Amino acid sequence: MKILGIETSCDETSAAVVENGRNVLSCVTASQIKRHSKFGGVVPEIASREHILKIGEVVKTSLEDAELTLKEIDAIAVTNTPGLVGCLLVGINFAKGLSFSLRKPLIAVNHLKSHIAANYICHKNLKPPFLALIISGGHSNIVEVKEFCEFYGISKTVDDSIGEAFDKIGRALNLSYPAGPKIDELSKNIEKTKYSFPKPKVRDNPLNFSFSGVKTAVLNKLKEEKEKNNVIKIEDFAASFQKTICEIVCEKVSAAINFKKNKKLVVCGGVSANSKIREELKKLSKTLKFELFLPELKYCTDNAAMVASQAFFEFENGNLQKDFSLNAISCYSF
Repeated sequence: MKILGIETSCDETSAAVVENGRNVLSCVTASQIKRHSKFGGVVPEIASREHILKIGEVVKTSLEDAELTLKEIDAIAVTNTPGLVGCLLVGINFAKGLSFSLRKPLIAVNHLKSHIAANYICHKNLKPPFLALIISGGHSNIVEVKEFCEFYGISKTVDDSIGEAFDKIGRALNLSYPAGPKIDELSKNIEKTKYSFPKPKVRDNPLNFSFSGVKTAVLNKLKEEKEKNNVIKIEDFAASFQKTICEIVCEKVSAAINFKKNKKLVVCGGVSANSKIREELKKLSKTLKFELFLPELKYCTDNAAMVASQAFFEFENGNLQKDFSLNAISCYSF
């Protein structure tokens, strides 16, 4: 079964054709990073306009790369939640038009679930049950995946997401957007971190994430060093901050593994591309003896291949749109 996936939840316009949920025939993504970098983050109105300008060409190129015509596509899949409403609507309405004109099934896909599905592309034999760690620009979750379409949230962030924390600290260090990869790169040559930052605890659910406190601690230390006229090396701040983030992630993962007695962990989302987080999770998997599944770097960030992958399992589960009332939903929690 060949599914055309469309992804426009934030600042990536992407289209892909995936066969049977695992085999990527094409994946084309138009990035808007240069367009938004001067603003230090994504501007929703600009992002929506860029999607409108690019979506037709992206879909066309994706079909050409897959050497298929629209008539040879079996279903149309599109992200409908969570995300920026204006951006989501561009993809949804484009997908509706294709579905209606071609008389092909329309499949709505949850963006977070599709991030998890990126690992089905990279690990052909992977199947539930497992735990999934979702770490991205807008989300920090640990989810119990019992079946391909059965998800139970066991952990979330109570304030900033992990990606937000990276970007806000990057802004304070005068790094351009997106700051995550730059902080990762600056940290690579620092063998011993200079600063120590607190790791916030969450009372109501110890598995929940909190990144606001560590972000504030870094900003306060940066301000203190400036007031003392001390020489500020952004590499030291970047490495110390990243080390603390890694420790928080590993502590939460350890607790979740022990709590659920599950020996498989799937990691996904844009921040899963961070080299230090990947390194520390690999060490942790050896210590706690669990299987670790990481996506290829090209499938960490938003892309339509993961949308089409999850859509295949939604189709098999009978989760199809019965009409064209599908709308965008900005927020979602497991």
